Order: sequence, then structure tokens, then C-alpha cells
Amino acid sequence: MDTADDRANQHLGEAQRMEAIGRLVSGVAHDFNNLLTGIVLCADLLLAGLEKGSPLRRYAEEIRTASARSAEMIQQLLAVARQRADEPTLLSLNDAIAGLQNLLARLLGENVELRTELADDLRMVRIDPAQVQQIILNLALNARDAMPDGGQITLSTRNCQARLRKDCTCGFIELEVRDTGCGMDAETRSRAFEPFFTTKETGKGTGLGLTTVYGIVKKKRGTIEIKSKAGSGTRVMVRLPAADSQPRTFEAARDRGTTSEQEVQQPEIQTQEGRTSV
Repeated sequence: MDTADDRANQHLGEAQRMEAIGRLVSGVAHDFNNLLTGIVLCADLLLAGLEKGSPLRRYAEEIRTASARSAEMIQQLLAVARQRADEPTLLSLNDAIAGLQNLLARLLGENVELRTELADDLRMVRIDPAQVQQIILNLALNARDAMPDGGQITLSTRNCQARLRKDCTCGFIELEVRDTGCGMDAETRSRAFEPFFTTKETGKGTGLGLTTVYGIVKKKRGTIEIKSKAGSGTRVMVRLPAADSQPRTFEAARDRGTTSEQEVQQPEIQTQEGRTSV
């Protein structure tokens, strides 16, 4: 049986490992950001030398847009590594999806059909735009990788209600990413959010995609749920608190006697047949 000292040493080892990873991420992100700066500069020079009616201009614009968005994500990565505060703003997930559609279409490839089912009355969320991009891109690319022979990915949004601990219910916005891929068995689902866990071949995956999404969602007091069975595709539902419901949520929790905000923030983890939710 593990003793208190064993557990303390284990936590210390994990903390030291995460510190080392943070330093590595910070260094790599800094170098990569320098490379992206060069790409953006070259794209600007290309655009300056191309006539407005040139058929090549659209490609140069997409290079610049993708590079600029990548640079924003690198800054977010650096902020996480350095424990900096993010910069949340009011935004619509529908707008975020629309802004990424051209980039997603190219990243997903010709053999993957991208569909959207977006709610007309979707409420706003308060979150850093770069974090939303990370969520959408990571989930979409994970879905693509589950369909090596092609398939269909559907991004949908809707308003919903979710119950957190202490009998606390509030309004959420749900983003669902659904694919027609190979699906997950029970063991894979149970480990899906573990850092560096991947079922992909060596060199084809880092095992950090779902971990990154989980970290963002957890920090924003949201929930993430996976519904999947082997051979039956996968649905990932991310729920983020609606911007206009968060204050009432925490007031309600305090009225019920909740003294720890952590209890309100972190939903229970449940694992069922074909389903993992956090």
C-alpha cells in the first residue's frame, strides 16, 4: 500500500516533470513563433507583388491568415507554459467556426466532408479566441485521423442546460464534433484525456490534442463528453457556460452553501458503456 511519503514523492515527481515539459514547450514555441513571423512577412511581400485579380492572391492570403492564427495559438501556448492569464472576450462559437472553415477544409483533405449545423439563436461565451480555435482544430483533426479512408465530420452548436455539483444548473453552449470514423473502445475512452496517450503510430500523434481541449474546458468551468464505440464513430461534446449565466450560477451555488468555487467548477467524472464525460 502506498504511504503518504510515496504519494508525496509521486506528486513531486509529476510536478518536476510538468515543469520540465513547460520549459521545453516554451523554448519550442518561441522558436516556432520566429519561423511563423518569417512566413507572415513573406506572405505580405507576395501580396504586395500580386495584382488584385491574380488567381494566386487567394492562396497568399490563406497562407498569411493561417500563419497569423498559428502565431496566436503559439502565444496561447506560451501563456499556458508561463502561467499567464488569458484574454477572454465575448464571442459566438458560430463565428469562430465560420472563421476556420476554409482552413479546416484544407487541413481535413478532399476525402473528408465537413458539415455544419449551427443554432441560429446561439448564446455568447466569454473565452480567449485562441482557445476556441484550439478546441475546434484539435477536435476536428482528431476526427480526421480516425477516418484514414475518408468520411464525414459535422460541427454543430446548440444552447443547453447542464447540472454541476451541489445541484447547480446553468445555461451552456454546446459544441459537438461528430465523425464517421473507427470509434473508440472502452479502454481508449477511459484514457482519452491523458497527456501523451495516443493510438496513432509513432511520429503521427503527440497525444496532447484532447488533453489541451480538456485543460481549456476545465479552466472555463465547462464539461467535455465522449460518446463512442469501436466501429461506430465518435461524438465529442464540449459545453461552455453561457456568458450571461455564469454570475447567476455561482450566486446560486453560494446560496446552497457551497463554500469552495472548485466544487462548482469541476463536474464529476463518469464512465459508462460507450461514454466518457468530464
